[in-house]
Amino acid sequence: MSKSLRILYLEDNPDDAEILKLTLAQEGLNCDLLVAETRSQYLTIIEEGNFDVILSDNNIPGFCGEAALEIAHEKFPQVPFVLISANNNEKEKNVYLENGARDYIRKDQLSKLSPIIQDVLVSNYHSLSDKKEEKTDNGISHTSPEKYTEAMERLMLVIQELSLARSMEEISAIVRIAARELTGADGATFVLKDGDQCYYVDENAIQPLWKGRRFPMSICIGGWCMRNRKQIIIEDVYDDERIPIEAYRPTFIKSLVMVPIRTESPIGAIGNYWASQHLATPEEVKLIQTLADTTSVAIENVQIYNELEQRVRDRTAQLEAANQELEAFSYTISHDLRSPLNSITFFSGALLERHSEKLDEQGKNYLHRVTSAADRMNLQIDEVLALHQLTRADLKRESLDLSTIAQEVITHLQVLSSKSKRQVEVMIQEGLTAKGDYVLIRTVLENLLSNAWKYTSKREEAKIEFGLTTTPDGSEAFYVKDNGAGFDTTYSKKLFRPFQRMHSEAEFPGTGVGLASVQRIIQKHAGRIWVEAAVEEGATFYFTLPKVEAEIGGMSLINC
Repeated sequence: MSKSLRILYLEDNPDDAEILKLTLAQEGLNCDLLVAETRSQYLTIIEEGNFDVILSDNNIPGFCGEAALEIAHEKFPQVPFVLISANNNEKEKNVYLENGARDYIRKDQLSKLSPIIQDVLVSNYHSLSDKKEEKTDNGISHTSPEKYTEAMERLMLVIQELSLARSMEEISAIVRIAARELTGADGATFVLKDGDQCYYVDENAIQPLWKGRRFPMSICIGGWCMRNRKQIIIEDVYDDERIPIEAYRPTFIKSLVMVPIRTESPIGAIGNYWASQHLATPEEVKLIQTLADTTSVAIENVQIYNELEQRVRDRTAQLEAANQELEAFSYTISHDLRSPLNSITFFSGALLERHSEKLDEQGKNYLHRVTSAADRMNLQIDEVLALHQLTRADLKRESLDLSTIAQEVITHLQVLSSKSKRQVEVMIQEGLTAKGDYVLIRTVLENLLSNAWKYTSKREEAKIEFGLTTTPDGSEAFYVKDNGAGFDTTYSKKLFRPFQRMHSEAEFPGTGVGLASVQRIIQKHAGRIWVEAAVEEGATFYFTLPKVEAEIGGMSLINC
């Protein structure tokens, strides 16, 4: 190739530009390299046109390769664009290739640029001869065996790629590129049926077509293909009554072939377009139809995969959200609050110990309040961090006797309250079992029963009940019920958030973390928890857990 190559290169580093020029010269390429070091220079030089190739760094001050690619494709869609990057970023590479870049190479691998340019130029200068069409005796054009074999090899790779696709975006990215490459067309489009409309999902063409737009099935050629469930081959779009001329007039399209995705009940179509008059060969149509058939299977696989994924997401979304919230919250309090709190505690204590004689009674009272508040906050931090560790721990599932655990908790509460001489009537249903982690489920019952014990403390005839009931939807749920202070359920959504309380600390002491712990533990066991309550009428907490088959006995009455 003796012609001097006219190359535009967006690069703000003169040394990198010189290295590229020398590399191409060493490869025997005669280049006229126009270097743009800034955005304004790039916009000025690109207006000159007549480029064989456009090269670009991925990032220069105030400008980026993606913007350069967009401008290049808008002005000269037929000119190959190659991104040259100092990085090895696979995600960035895929973005550029999907947006139409010819290739993406690293600056330390410039030797790869020469064959890329050679290949691109040969493709540009000999695109017509590369089709190598041959006429048979009956006048029908056919693709040469060599070209068809190459296309079939490419198709086999595409089929493998589609079999691994796990989203419509992946399918779209594969199809838009393969559909054009298989036939050497000037454009390709991927269309899906959307109700009574054709949705042009994606395209790969020398000029923009209809990507992202929707048209009625009745006026769209893709719609005709789907409604009639067959291929359509048009050599001259301006001489076919099925073509909406006004929609095609602004485009480069002169000829096309459109094939349905799934012949029975089509769900879409794949189209190929040519900028010059071209009658698609049987081999080209077969290639595109095979691609469409494979795309149909890939779409069905994605739908099945997405359904399975959605089931998993539905089951884990709440737990993940709770864990993320707790992760961020616990990090903040452990790192950002603990240090200044320790300082408050230390210096307040030191002031009381070493300088108390200089303080009057009111001053001492204030300091005692400070240290007391700091101690309460330390306790809250400890409980939240414990909650964090608790809910992140792996579950050790086993069969649990909930009735026995509840009785042990009540006995412990009775011992702690022995000096108050409280009379509490406790009813625990016998034989209650479930499957779960012993430590975590015991924590649930300790929190719920302790709350019931606390919020009935002002009742002369306090009652607490733990049992199993049938809910209105026919399922079973455990419950802890009390006749204590209760609360307004208007605010029940806040109940399971850390530090959200329904009563003042002066009235009923506590940190406001217990119920948050309970909810997260129940969720970790794939259960749910809810509450019914009324002011001064008590509260009932319901929760579900995996069941263990066992006989359920009667109620055991404990007077404490």
